[in-house]
Amino acid sequence: MVRAVETIIKKREGGSLEREEIRELFRSFLDGDVPEYQMSALLMAIYFKGMKTEELVNWTREMVDSGQSLDLSHLPLPKVDKHSTGGVGDKISLPLAPLLASCDLMVPMMSGRGLGHTGGTLDKLESIKGFQTRIPPQELERLLRSVNVGMIGQTEDVAPIDRELYSLRDVTGTVPSIPLIASSIMSKKIAEGTEHLILDVKVGRGAFMRSLEDGRTLAETCIALGEGMGRSVRAILTQMDQPLGFMVGNALEVRESIDILSGAGPQDCVNLTLKLAEELLEMVGLPRDLARERLESGAALEYFYKMVKSQHGDLGMVKDTSLLPTAPHRVPLLAPQSGYVSVLDARQVGDAAVLLGAGRQVKEERVDPRVGIELVAKVGDQVESGEPLLWIHHADRGLEEAKHKLLSAFEYSATPCDEPELIYETVYGSQR
Repeated sequence: MVRAVETIIKKREGGSLEREEIRELFRSFLDGDVPEYQMSALLMAIYFKGMKTEELVNWTREMVDSGQSLDLSHLPLPKVDKHSTGGVGDKISLPLAPLLASCDLMVPMMSGRGLGHTGGTLDKLESIKGFQTRIPPQELERLLRSVNVGMIGQTEDVAPIDRELYSLRDVTGTVPSIPLIASSIMSKKIAEGTEHLILDVKVGRGAFMRSLEDGRTLAETCIALGEGMGRSVRAILTQMDQPLGFMVGNALEVRESIDILSGAGPQDCVNLTLKLAEELLEMVGLPRDLARERLESGAALEYFYKMVKSQHGDLGMVKDTSLLPTAPHRVPLLAPQSGYVSVLDARQVGDAAVLLGAGRQVKEERVDPRVGIELVAKVGDQVESGEPLLWIHHADRGLEEAKHKLLSAFEYSATPCDEPELIYETVYGSQR
């Protein structure tokens, strides 16, 4: 049996951990034989010393093997998925998953909940009455066979060591470690049976990766890790200085997602949805223009309806979005001056949404699906003093604090400003 202190010292001195000692360490930790303070010390050593590619592959393999994983290789269509590193107004999974399904791809999407200023896909979906995300992984195969797509939450049986390690990273200052972020992302995606993965690595004020350099490093690490485990992986680096789209909040983002699938919706969201779909189509050898064709024909919207029905959601609510949960109050936030919006800080907007109840600061907190922020002006737009910058959908919680955050999110210029670039670059793996 591995002695944890020897493993800590080895990593502290820059050594590489072997697969067998990682396996024994994880097993002993989950059994309670290795205390949290020793595992925390190891995480801090990894934070400072990093991990070599082979070592990280072994670490991630053992994360997958710590619990249940799905083998979907017997299913006939390619299994694809997307992962975003988290942002504000980032509802792209909702239109993207059914769009991919409509292109004859299978999408086993295991998603997460919002924590802090970033929203969660599961919280958005659960604003649809009856929609079930707590589905055993074995049921995912049924969904894939029937409608090509399933959007479910991570269960306790899937990569349980990931959940334990993340909770320690959250309280020990080791969240920003790129190898630990990469292994957390990839362990869940591999456990769900994904063969081809596109990563949307957010960069900017509202992202966990603040610089392009850090975003590129994370993308390259995930790609090397995925390829080391037999998956094809590609990444795009995208802007998260300002929110995506105009809606921030769970039911509001569902409404905007349906707009995208209906041929409308904000252009940045449409462009990003298509870009991610096109990259995955290319990865599996299908024509890129199939994505736009299926979106414009309405096929993707029909697959969204099929998905909602198969996961017991209220179809009437998504076919008539006025039936989605609605906040009791909608009030404007007025521009304090005239000019052109030069900055719209996504982090401040995300924090304001949390204050209203749209997000959570601790995992146990419940979200209010009704509340959120409806943007009117974004970077590059001209505003007049006294006109609405945005509308706040609220339920008598956190309104004044949210207003303060939102006012501080905007900066202005007397001269016109360019809209920020949405997609910075694509990072390819060796299998292009």
